[in-house]
Amino acid sequence: MKSITIVSGKGGVGKSSIAASLALVLSEKRKILAVDCDVDASNFALLLGVRKFRKEKKISTNYRAFLNRKKCRASKNCLDVCAFSAIEWNSQKKIPEINKFLCEGCGACVLACPHNALKLKKVRNATIYSGKTEYFFPIVSGQLVMGESGSGKVVDEVKMEAEKNRADIMVTDAAAGIGCPVIASVRGSSYVIVVTEPTPAALSDMKRVIEVVRYFRMPFGIVINKFDINRGFSSRIDDFAEKNSIPVLGKIPYSKKFVEAMVSMKPAAVYDKKLKKYFLEIIKNIERHAPGILSA
Repeated sequence: MKSITIVSGKGGVGKSSIAASLALVLSEKRKILAVDCDVDASNFALLLGVRKFRKEKKISTNYRAFLNRKKCRASKNCLDVCAFSAIEWNSQKKIPEINKFLCEGCGACVLACPHNALKLKKVRNATIYSGKTEYFFPIVSGQLVMGESGSGKVVDEVKMEAEKNRADIMVTDAAAGIGCPVIASVRGSSYVIVVTEPTPAALSDMKRVIEVVRYFRMPFGIVINKFDINRGFSSRIDDFAEKNSIPVLGKIPYSKKFVEAMVSMKPAAVYDKKLKKYFLEIIKNIERHAPGILSA
């Protein structure tokens, strides 16, 4: 299965909206699968009109330290080795207390305790949801439990669950930024689309996420969203792309229809048929710059 991953660096540039319309347009001629790897704030399914998932699966990708009070001899070694300040001393009870929101499950305290009073246990930190969009292609989404960590590992699990489906192309909506969930989303992709907008912050963050993509040595291109809100700055993005031999796959003008489409839980290319041409252009340019990536 080929995979196209949509990233952005900066949040709020329209990445998920563009991913939803691309998935829809690609599904007209290809068997596709939508995957939401923004496990901290998943909303890809909403943009594709999914109101309820058919299946959910609780998963554990993280560990947390737990104390056996009967074995504890108050050595306090665990307090000294915890790099995340997750362990505090309760002077009244004379035992260490572990803050579940700060514990990263590294296991340093377990190794440091001479009385084997601490143990690592798996915790259920996420849920994987599966269902079908109203456009007849499946979608797999992940959601990290509030306050839990390990988003990168959750993304890996979401992708493995998604690969159980049979499709020609996997369209993945990654998280914003350059953190663990983005790295996990990009890794193994056939092609990456970097979405940006003509603002200084978006250009700066685009350059950072491009460094991540280049590390994995995979083909990619840029889409400039709302390019007409600052044509001068759009030209700066064009110049950067030309200087670095990066294809500009498409330029999408600012339109309130994108906001209206999100409110209506529809891809913009469905909500306003006039917008479809921009996504067809992106697909055409991907095929031109990376032949075979979108082969059905």
